[in-house]
Amino acid sequence: MENAQLIGLSRQIALQRQLDVVANNVANINTTGFKAEQVLFEEYVMPVARHRDFPTLDQPLSYVQDWATIHDLSAGTIVQTGNEFDVALDGEGFFAVETPAGERWTRAGAFQINNDGTLVDPAGNPVLGLGGPIRFGPEETGITIAADGTVSSSAGARGQLRIVEFANAQELVREGANLFSGGTPGLNAGTRVMQGHIERSNVSGVSEMAEMIRVTRAYESIASLAQKQDEMRRTAIQRLGEANA
Repeated sequence: MENAQLIGLSRQIALQRQLDVVANNVANINTTGFKAEQVLFEEYVMPVARHRDFPTLDQPLSYVQDWATIHDLSAGTIVQTGNEFDVALDGEGFFAVETPAGERWTRAGAFQINNDGTLVDPAGNPVLGLGGPIRFGPEETGITIAADGTVSSSAGARGQLRIVEFANAQELVREGANLFSGGTPGLNAGTRVMQGHIERSNVSGVSEMAEMIRVTRAYESIASLAQKQDEMRRTAIQRLGEANA
């Protein structure tokens, strides 16, 4: 019975981790450029169940282990806004931004201009061009961003957005504020910049809510099974005590 409870507990721990991931996806359903997460599980076999009644002395025990969390990098819906500082990416690339911890990558293109005239992301991090942050003067108007990321205004060319792509984007590490770190950034190989548009979160509200219900019910089912095992143990101990009385 102890083995059964330990296996059930391993499944509950994995389900709790999965519920945390699903809840985070749901919480960011309206976050611009957010990419959902998924949890991968694997069977962890431990041959430590030993009893003389087994055909062989040792029997394998199969536990549940949350092996990894992967990024769902599928494209979100691109919506036209008409705002000259809203920029979406059509392709696999990421914007590069400068943070206090170094360069980071994001798909959140709801940009704005700060008090210094610097183009920044929703968290206030400067958006990087090929030559560094992109800045505008207070008198500049008519800001345009071409499909290749070239930024222009009434004062002329202001730089080109630095769009990076990754050979294996699963190597990226998710951070707060809708940012990623790590990976080996490469040159843009075909991502197109779309001014006046934003990319919505790729989270499916219906699918994630259904998954949340499924995970919750699975957790409750295992908890109920553990309770029944406890009742069986108490009953066995009680009967054993009565027989020896």
